[in-house]
Amino acid sequence: MYHTDRGIEELEQRRGEEEVTFAWLADKLREFVDANPDFETPIERFATFLARDDDDFED
Repeated sequence: MYHTDRGIEELEQRRGEEEVTFAWLADKLREFVDANPDFETPIERFATFLARDDDDFED
């Protein structure tokens, strides 16, 4: 198990039943980067991954 899996599991356990918008998620990611500027690149990559995730399925 990767260390990040624990965080993902906690997120699922604590908030798994909640519904969120991508606008809310974007705000949270911005807040995180503001507080943790060293993570700007990984968060940018993650956001791009989420934004383009369905591109592979377009025919």
